[in-house]
Amino acid sequence: MLELKDVKTHFPIKKGLIFTKQVDTVKAVNGVTLSIADGEILGLVGESGCGKSTLSRTIMQLIPATEGEITLEDINLTSLRKNEVRKHRLDFQMIFQDPYASLNPRMTVFSTLSEAITQRHPKLRKNKTKLTEAVITLMERCGLDPSFMQKYPHEFSGGQRQRIAIARALAPEPKLIIADEPVSALDVSIQSQILNLLLDLRRDLNLTMIFISHDLSVVRYLADNIAVMHKGEIVEYGDSERVFNQPEHAYTKRLLEAIPHLLTEA
Repeated sequence: MLELKDVKTHFPIKKGLIFTKQVDTVKAVNGVTLSIADGEILGLVGESGCGKSTLSRTIMQLIPATEGEITLEDINLTSLRKNEVRKHRLDFQMIFQDPYASLNPRMTVFSTLSEAITQRHPKLRKNKTKLTEAVITLMERCGLDPSFMQKYPHEFSGGQRQRIAIARALAPEPKLIIADEPVSALDVSIQSQILNLLLDLRRDLNLTMIFISHDLSVVRYLADNIAVMHKGEIVEYGDSERVFNQPEHAYTKRLLEAIPHLLTEA
C-alpha cells in the first residue's frame, strides 16, 4: 500500500538579515525506509522532536521531501505537481492531535462532513437528500448522533470532536489514514473509546493506517507492527509483540522502561 525509500526531510539553518547564508541543517527525517501492507496499522513511536510529525507531513505532501521516494500503491507522491497532489490527496487523509484546532469553528458538522464527502462524489452537491443520508451514515459509523449535525465544534466534548475529525478523514474514502497523536489530548477513559473506534473502522473498512504516538502502551494496543523513531531515523522495526518483549535497540528499551513509571504516577 505505502512504501518509503530513503526519505529525508532537511531544513536549512540560515544566518544574517540581509545577506543570509546557510550555517547548518536540521535533519528532521534522515533516511527513513518503510513498507506498509494493505489493511495494516503501523505504530510510529518516539519522543517529542524525533521527527514523527515531520515524517507524517512529508507523506501527506504538506512538507516536501529533500530526498527519497514515497509511493502510495503505484503513485510516486514525491514526483507529483501541486495540482496533482490535491487530486490524489483524497486517497490519504490525516487526523490531527487537537480536534478543535483542526475543525473550522464556523462550520457545522454537516457542512464539514458534506464538504469532505463531495470532494470524492461531487454529484451529491445537487442532491441534498442523498448527501444528508451520506452524512448520517458517516456520523453513525463514528459513534455520533446524527441529530447533532447542525451543531458547531465548540458544542461538543473533546472526544466527540475527535470523532468528527475521524469522520471527516473517512469522508473522501481514503486508502491511507495518518493519525498524528489522535488521543494524547483526551482523557484516559475517552482514549480507549477512540482507539476501539479506530480498530472497528479498520476491521469494517480495511483501513491502512499510520498511528503516531509517544506512548508505546497505546501503540501496542492498536498496531500490527511498530517502527521506533529516534533523531530522524528508524532505529527499530518489527511485530508489535516482538518489539515489546524482545527490544533490540537501547532507545526502545528506554521507552519501554518509562511505561511502568507513568502508570505508577497515574
